Amino acid sequence: GRGFAFRRKQKIERQYRKVLKKGRQVHSQQDNQFIDTYPEHLKHLYLAEEEKLKKRRRTPDDSVSSEEKLNKASDGCDVYGYVCLMISSVSRTCTFSSRPIVTQEKFKNKTSNQKAKEEYEKIKAERARKKEEAEKRKQQREEAQRLYKQKKMEAYKILCKKTKKGQPNLNLQVEFLLQKIQQNT
Repeated sequence: GRGFAFRRKQKIERQYRKVLKKGRQVHSQQDNQFIDTYPEHLKHLYLAEEEKLKKRRRTPDDSVSSEEKLNKASDGCDVYGYVCLMISSVSRTCTFSSRPIVTQEKFKNKTSNQKAKEEYEKIKAERARKKEEAEKRKQQREEAQRLYKQKKMEAYKILCKKTKKGQPNLNLQVEFLLQKIQQNT
């Protein structure tokens, strides 16, 4: 059962697999040539920027019009029109056309350092405001306590006065009570 034809078939299969494997390696090297490699700690920033640019390039109007042009070019078998379409789509996605967008975006969007500085300034301003408010409340409380103690001391002086014989002066106490009643009404 396993004659020369079988061995020949296996040899051809091995050669075919080798060719396929080499083809894959060549393709992967060519593909890797155009794929950007980013450092791990900055990868998320680069990928986010890439997504923004892709969204900007892909607008609904552009995709519909290019599909219509492609259909027209393939219907009429107009090779020149198809090539022109491909060139225009490449020029649309070219880095030169996206540069002004990126520079305008840099001025609009802030870097993480600028955001951190702004956040720090906000927190600093908030702390200063809270500190001023606390200082005002403290001064008001101290002023109220000072006034309260002053009134209390005046009342104490009036109520503590004695006659020559050492008895409490009831005339002053009655006058004090009268003033208090008049102030309340």
